Amino acid sequence: MGDLYKNFLRPLLFLLEPETAHDLTINLAKVFQKFDFLTGRAGSVFSGPDAPVEVMGLKFRNPVGLAAGFDKNCEIYRFLSKLGFGFLELGTVTLHAQAGNPRPRLFRIQESSAIINRMGLNNAGAAEAAKNLERIGKTEIPLGISIGKNTDCSLEKAPENYLETLKILYPHGDYFVLNISCPNVPDAGRLCRPGYVLSVLEPVMEFMESMGRKPLFIKIPCDLTGRETAGMANIAVEYGTGLAASNTANSREGVPEKWKTEKGGLSGAPLEEISNKIISGIRAVSKTVPVIGTGGVTSPESALKKLKLGANLVEVYTGMIYNGPFFVKEILKYIALEGK
Repeated sequence: MGDLYKNFLRPLLFLLEPETAHDLTINLAKVFQKFDFLTGRAGSVFSGPDAPVEVMGLKFRNPVGLAAGFDKNCEIYRFLSKLGFGFLELGTVTLHAQAGNPRPRLFRIQESSAIINRMGLNNAGAAEAAKNLERIGKTEIPLGISIGKNTDCSLEKAPENYLETLKILYPHGDYFVLNISCPNVPDAGRLCRPGYVLSVLEPVMEFMESMGRKPLFIKIPCDLTGRETAGMANIAVEYGTGLAASNTANSREGVPEKWKTEKGGLSGAPLEEISNKIISGIRAVSKTVPVIGTGGVTSPESALKKLKLGANLVEVYTGMIYNGPFFVKEILKYIALEGK
C-alpha cells in the first residue's frame, strides 16, 4: 500500500504547491474525522505491531510520533491518531495568532527527501487551539503540545509569553514542549543560551508544579556544539525535563546547490546524522534524560538507529510527506523484525 502512495498519490499531491497540498490535506482530514466508521477503519488499516514504552510516566503504545508543525491549530489530531502513531505533538502554538512569513514559504527538495520551511510559526493562537482541543477531546494516545514565542515578542518578555500560552493549554496536553529553537523566529539562537533558557524554564516549572506536574521537553537546535549540547543535557538533569533533539537546521549540507541560499529551516534526510550527533552528545552526559529523537527519520532504518543511539521516542514529519500514511506501520514492522 505504501507503493500506491509513492507511485500514484504522491505525484498528484506534488503537482500542487507544497503549502496548498498541506492545506488540502488538513481540510480533507477535518471531513474524514467527522465519521466514526471511517476513523475506525483507518485505525485497523494503518496500525502496526505494538511496541509499548513508558517515558516520564506516560504510556505509549509505540515509540513513533508525529512531530510538531503538521497540526498547528490542534484541529485534525483525531484523524492523525488513527495513522498508527504512538503519540502526537501538536502546534507549535503561540499566545496570540500570527500569520507567519509571506508565501511561498515551504519548499520540497525531492532529490534529497528534504523540505525547507520558513513558515514563521503561523497559527491561530492559544485560545483557538484550546477551543479545538476542548471540542475534539482526548484520544487513545498521548498528546504533546509545542509552545513557542510570538515573533513580535521581545526576548525580555518571552518568559511571560511562554507561560501564558502554557496556562491556556495546560488542561489539554499530556506533555509539553518548549520550542526555543525555531530557526524562523528572530533571535531564536539567543533563546537557547543558558540564561534565556532558564528565564523561560523556571517560571514554567513553577507553574507546572503548582498545577500537578506534567512531562516537559525542551526542543533544542541541531547546530549546538558538543559543549552546548552537554549544557542543555545538564539543565535537563537539574530540572527534570526531557529534550527533543533536534529542530530544523540552517545548514544546507546534503542539498543541491540551487537550494543553498533559500532561507528557512531544513528538515528531512540531510538532518539524520546531524540530529544523531546531538542525541549521542546528550547520552554522553546522561543515560537517563528522556529524549525525543527527531530530524531525518525518512526510513525505518533511520528510526531504529535513533532508538539504538538512546532516543526513548522518535518523531516523523518530512518522512511521512515522502513515504505516506503507511510510513509508521512500516517503521513498526521493521522495529519488530530487527529489534530495539
